[in-house]
Amino acid sequence: MLNDGKSRFSINGKPIYHFMGTSTFSQYTVVHDVSVAKIDPVAPLEKVCLLGCGVSTGLGAVWNTAKVESGSIVAIFGLGTVGLAVAEGAKTAGASRVIGIDIDSKKFDIAKNFGVTEFINPNEHDKPIQQVIIDRTDGGVDYSFECIGNVSVMRAALECCHKGWGTSVIVGVAASGQEISTRPFQLVSGRVWKGTAFGGFK
Repeated sequence: MLNDGKSRFSINGKPIYHFMGTSTFSQYTVVHDVSVAKIDPVAPLEKVCLLGCGVSTGLGAVWNTAKVESGSIVAIFGLGTVGLAVAEGAKTAGASRVIGIDIDSKKFDIAKNFGVTEFINPNEHDKPIQQVIIDRTDGGVDYSFECIGNVSVMRAALECCHKGWGTSVIVGVAASGQEISTRPFQLVSGRVWKGTAFGGFK
């Protein structure tokens, strides 16, 4: 538990710890009050469900952290659950182009249903992916989202943003001990690098 660091579960005298603070893979659980959501009494319970944190993280990265504006060009690196939630958020925010980047081309058909309008597989190009995107967008995207947790891709996501105003949001969680880097010029030329936790929802 968050308040005392102790487990409320055990098997044969050995503690079982929570997974991601809620242990939703178990039939019953004990959670800290920050993990509880009040359900409106008039809500039909057959339509109420919990959404995984990836959905709120992706949507919130667009709506709360980046504050994507209507007509914007968006690039999403990684089309897993979080990336698809980013695509849905970008679509509802009114993005004019939503570019999905993934090394698995089979993901594009599903991604179209979530709002991705274009697809790029980096393995199909000889140039760095950031240059491919810059060339296709007349100077870069307005917003990019890294949803993989790969520090090289985090750099590419920043560098594909337009000089002067492009914003890149790191959504993916890198392995422990990893570090990100870029040339300082990428930032002093007006790009913004941000991070987000659970999509900035409070």
